[in-house]
Amino acid sequence: MSNPQQELIDLKPNKEFFIGIDSDGCAFDSMEIKHKECFTPATIRNFKLQGVSKYAREVAEFVNLYSRERGLNRFPALISVLDILRNRKEVKQRNYPVPELNKIRKWMKEETKLGNPALKKIVDETGDAEFRNVLEWSEEVNRRVEEMVSNVPPFPFVNESLTKASAKADIVVVSQTPLEALAREWAEHGIDKYVRMIAGQEHGTKTEHLKFAAVGKYPADKILMLGDAMGDMKAANDAGTLFYPIVPGKEEMSWKRLNDEALDKFFNGTFKGSYAEGLKKELESALPEKPNF
Repeated sequence: MSNPQQELIDLKPNKEFFIGIDSDGCAFDSMEIKHKECFTPATIRNFKLQGVSKYAREVAEFVNLYSRERGLNRFPALISVLDILRNRKEVKQRNYPVPELNKIRKWMKEETKLGNPALKKIVDETGDAEFRNVLEWSEEVNRRVEEMVSNVPPFPFVNESLTKASAKADIVVVSQTPLEALAREWAEHGIDKYVRMIAGQEHGTKTEHLKFAAVGKYPADKILMLGDAMGDMKAANDAGTLFYPIVPGKEEMSWKRLNDEALDKFFNGTFKGSYAEGLKKELESALPEKPNF
C-alpha cells in the first residue's frame, strides 16, 4: 500500500471499545535483548564509538531501557544517546569524537514516518554519506534483531488479558518497531489472532496511529492505550485517549492488574479520573529523567 496510514484510516469499528497496545517491553519481554544485543553493538560499530564503548553502552541502555525516553523511535533515541555521550566527562577528557548527525536532526523535523523506507528514499535521492551511515546502522539493527530475537514469549497474563479485551474491544498494535518484526513476533506466539491490525513505524507516530484508527470513531473514554514508556503516555494524552501503563520492572503485576481489575473499570466507565491519574504517576516514578552517571 502506497500510503500505509490509509489502512488505519479505513479501519471501521467492530466493537464498542478500542485498545491500542505497544509491543516491545509492553506485550513482550524483548527490550533488554533487543537493546543490549542488537541496538547497542550496532551503534558502537557504525558510529565508531569503540574507544568509549563502556560509556556508550551505559548511555544507550539508560536512554533506551531505564529513562523517560524508553520506547522512543530509534532515530530520535540515537540522537539522544549521542548527545548524552558527547557531554559525558569521561568522553570529553578523552577528546573522543562523537558524531552530531545534524542532517538526520533536520530530517526528523520534516518527516513523520521515521523508518527505513523514508530514510532510504533520502539516501537514493542524495547519496549523502551521513544518511547512508544511519540507514546502514538501522538495517544492521534489523538484521541483528531477526537473528537474535526469538523464543521471547509475551509477559505472563498477556494472553488472558487479550482474550478478555478482544471480547469487547477492537485491538490494534501501536508500535515504533518495524512492521516486519512486529508481524513475525506476534505470529510466532499466536497472539496476532486477537488484533485487528498491526501498526509499526512505517505507519507514522503512535499518536497518528491512535488518531487515524480510533479518534472520532469511538467515544474518547472508550479508547485505551497500553504502553511501558512515557512516549506511550504522551501519545495517549496527545490523542485525547485513556492510558494504562505496563510498568517497567513490574510487568507481570501490571498485566495481572489489567486482567483482574483495570479492563473491568475501562468497560464499565470507572477507569478515568483518579484511578487513571494514579496509574500515570506509577509510570513516571519508575522512569528517571536524568542519568546518575
